[in-house]
Amino acid sequence: MTEWPSSKARQVLAALLQIGWTIKREAKGSHRVLSRPGWPDYVFAFHDREEIGPRMLRRIAKRTGLKPEDL
Repeated sequence: MTEWPSSKARQVLAALLQIGWTIKREAKGSHRVLSRPGWPDYVFAFHDREEIGPRMLRRIAKRTGLKPEDL
């Protein structure tokens, strides 16, 4: 299993945008709906400064195709 480092939400969102996700909709708070061709929409619900741990990063990766080396 690949090691996932804890990362700030801002960094994770930047990595998702880098691999082809786009922000489809943005709510007032922390919720952003991301879309990418060939994938179901994904709701990214984290504040920019929030720390995302390894377990949550694995969950995000499963739904978005994110890899540790993308961070």
